[in-house]
Amino acid sequence: MRGREDEWTGLMRSAMTGDDAAYHRLLKAVTPVLRAAARRGLARAGQPPDQAEDIVQEILLAVHLKRHTWDSEAPFAPWLFAIARNKLIDALRRRGRRVFVNIDDFAETLPGEAPQETASAGEVSAQLGTLPQRQRDVLQSIAVEAASIKDTAAKFSMSEGAVRVALHRGLAALTAKLRDQ
Repeated sequence: MRGREDEWTGLMRSAMTGDDAAYHRLLKAVTPVLRAAARRGLARAGQPPDQAEDIVQEILLAVHLKRHTWDSEAPFAPWLFAIARNKLIDALRRRGRRVFVNIDDFAETLPGEAPQETASAGEVSAQLGTLPQRQRDVLQSIAVEAASIKDTAAKFSMSEGAVRVALHRGLAALTAKLRDQ
């Protein structure tokens, strides 16, 4: 660990004097370490680790923009990890206190939706007969025969708006009658 930190410090010193290759090697060397640290930090906070790459990019950008603030007489790693810690905290604050749980882990234990009560075809047919002729014809055409509103309008010489109104009123009346039973 100490050898790696010394290497990073040497590379950063060279980069500060204008050595682009050293700067590139430094960023390449620290990126996997930052990625692992970001993943660990996210996991400890109950966040999905797939967000780590965004945090790593923010850290590297901050290092690039703030590299002039680094004291070349000091070791590089503590300065780098201070930036990393702060960027992780910033990211967690932006996300809030949400805990992500994979729903697949609980799919078998979660209760399903309660089945809705349905009326039998005979009941629906009997109640359909009590509707006014136009509503009954529109409902029969659209709901039973699966015709479109446009086709139903042409079939009964109605406007599409009138078909929609008849459909809505017919469904509302049918629903009310079936609920009363």
